[in-house]
Amino acid sequence: MAELIRMPKMSDTMTEGVIAEWHKKVGDTVKSGDVLAEVETDKATMDLEAYDEGTLLYIGVEKGQAVPIDGVIAVIGQQGEDFQALLNGNTGGSAEVKPTTAPPANSPAPAAADTKQVNTSMRDAEVISAAPAADAGNATVIRMPKMSDTMTEGTIVAWHKKEGDAVKSGDVLAEVETDKATMDLEAYEEGTLLYIGVKEGEAVAVDAVIAVVGEKGANFKVLLDGKGGGDAASSAPAPASAPASGPANESGSASGNDTAEQNPQADVPANAATDLSYAGASENGHDANGRLKASPLAKAIADQKGIDLKQIHGTGPEGRIVKADVESFNPQTAPQAKPAAPAQPAAPAPAAPAPQPAQSAPAPAIPPVQPTPVAAGDYEDIPLTQMRKTIARRLSESLFTAPHFYLTMEITMDKAMALRGQVNAASPVKISFNDFVIKAAALALKQHPNVNSSWLGDKIRKYNYVNIGVAVAVDEGLLVPVVRNADHKTLSTIAGEVKEMAGKAKDKKLQPKDWEGSTFSISNLGMFGIDQFTAIINPPDACILAVGAIKQSVAFEGEIPKPVNIMKVTLSCDHRVVDGATGAAFLQTFKGFLEDPMKMLV
Repeated sequence: MAELIRMPKMSDTMTEGVIAEWHKKVGDTVKSGDVLAEVETDKATMDLEAYDEGTLLYIGVEKGQAVPIDGVIAVIGQQGEDFQALLNGNTGGSAEVKPTTAPPANSPAPAAADTKQVNTSMRDAEVISAAPAADAGNATVIRMPKMSDTMTEGTIVAWHKKEGDAVKSGDVLAEVETDKATMDLEAYEEGTLLYIGVKEGEAVAVDAVIAVVGEKGANFKVLLDGKGGGDAASSAPAPASAPASGPANESGSASGNDTAEQNPQADVPANAATDLSYAGASENGHDANGRLKASPLAKAIADQKGIDLKQIHGTGPEGRIVKADVESFNPQTAPQAKPAAPAQPAAPAPAAPAPQPAQSAPAPAIPPVQPTPVAAGDYEDIPLTQMRKTIARRLSESLFTAPHFYLTMEITMDKAMALRGQVNAASPVKISFNDFVIKAAALALKQHPNVNSSWLGDKIRKYNYVNIGVAVAVDEGLLVPVVRNADHKTLSTIAGEVKEMAGKAKDKKLQPKDWEGSTFSISNLGMFGIDQFTAIINPPDACILAVGAIKQSVAFEGEIPKPVNIMKVTLSCDHRVVDGATGAAFLQTFKGFLEDPMKMLV
């Protein structure tokens, strides 16, 4: 079934996006995770990835054009599929859809074929009994926006409006917890809050429906039914009254079997009108046309383990199979379900075979039950926050996708320690050793642009600017605010920015502009007494520098020992972008700046 691709909200202040570049053209094959286009927002130029697989059937926006949030920009479906009715339904027009109910008068067979096409994309007024009074144009669906480049879902922390409240443009509808911060969800439409589809505390995938705003009294269910199921309040009895006679089908197809096909209420759950998680997908992550919905990482892990994805029940949006589904899949559960079916036909004739499966079934069930009473001590299961989910997902993808290698170097910090005391005497803010590290790394990156790069799949991007991501520990995990153009800033400016952003991070007040766009990252555990460690690369950066504590050691000048202060650093490199010699040369330059820090000030 064809799917509309809409302009996502890529930041909290974004109202429209400009298509900077299309990476696919009409007719190209699209896989989940492929980059469809580059979108320029008010904050940055970001990649728009595909979540559906199929063929790019339609591009509705040319390069350089601006599109409002939630505007249709493309259609993905099966090659040769008719998507025009889907576009007409999206724009509110059904003039081209209605004539499809007349041709079935020729013969019953074509009528069935036309009906299936309407079932794929049609949201006609004749399907719903209350349609004359319910115009989808009177109400607007509110979807979960993408508030950061790494956000895949958000949790509704609190609703600031309730159903029936008046809503004005700019009003805060709800607070949304993302993987980075808790942010306000503002309304862009005026009217009445007609429907809330997500309770407080529930997680919602990006672009999923969370509410409806429109005119008071509007039948918003028409809009919801068009997204995921039909409302058959009065059309359900119709197919039962005229299924048998051929003439009846020819003359009354709009209220007979065609209506049953257009509005398959009998095949959906009773709460499909209000349960937005129901979207017609199969239990095993397939859509209506049998396409398997699975994330690229889930497919890769399944291939490595030799698991058939068709046996896995997806728990992601619309039944999509995700990494956790593959890792938690138990192959023994599938074979146990199949022997139960042959046991029923065997039961009438021989009574003996039936008890044998019944006896074998409880036997394996006993071992997993025993550990529960035997377990000693108390424990607590802590639900994952959005931040922790994102840390787990992104760092796992980085470690298992990017080939890491590590380079460690010792740096003598005696001169840096002496200079720090002199600089702090004149600086308006206290300068830390980490600020020295940031400045030295920024200057070294300008001399080694190959390290200041990113892997983008089909190309390597070298940046002409230096944005240093600084890892900051918070209660729920780790945030990486960015010091922009660090090579052009003084030590005191860097120190002030890092201190300010660290405070925002701990108060969960960082905005997407504060953490997006790093070209290199630094993680410092020296203040915790850690001598040396290796860090996982923060994608899309090619490298991350792990900084340890400054420790006193002994160095020999000839045969005379003397005390020195040594700091160990380890550079984690993505071998797809940075080679060993490249990383080593960067570290030598970095070491030179710290061992002779006056070079950073002139």
